[in-house]
Amino acid sequence: MTSFVHVSYSTEHPGVERAQRVAALLQFAWRRARHGSLLLTAVVSALLVVVDQVIDTWSDGHLLAGWVLLWAVAFGGLALLAAPVRALGQRWSASFSRWNTARVCAAADRRLWDLAQTDVRVMADIQCAFTRAG
Repeated sequence: MTSFVHVSYSTEHPGVERAQRVAALLQFAWRRARHGSLLLTAVVSALLVVVDQVIDTWSDGHLLAGWVLLWAVAFGGLALLAAPVRALGQRWSASFSRWNTARVCAAADRRLWDLAQTDVRVMADIQCAFTRAG
């Protein structure tokens, strides 16, 4: 007597599936907030460098007050500048996207025109389109 056993095993390791989900989540978060977060980090870092330079000129007796001021500026800068810097990053991203789209369209038009210079049929199609449009 023969019997067959059909066992279904997972084709992927559960740890690999979790790692792929985490990587996808991090990639989505990075795409969503990269410009605003990086710009905010740069602005707050520059602000902290200035405050650190001011603290270095104080005497050693005020070191604790200087560190408190430094961290107050850091967290205050993060709180106050987060929205404007994120909006600026989104405007830059949208502007770059429009520029890139215009550049790609111009390159496609240039390739089509170069093709029309060598192919009579394409030139006739372009002339026909101009005649219909105008």
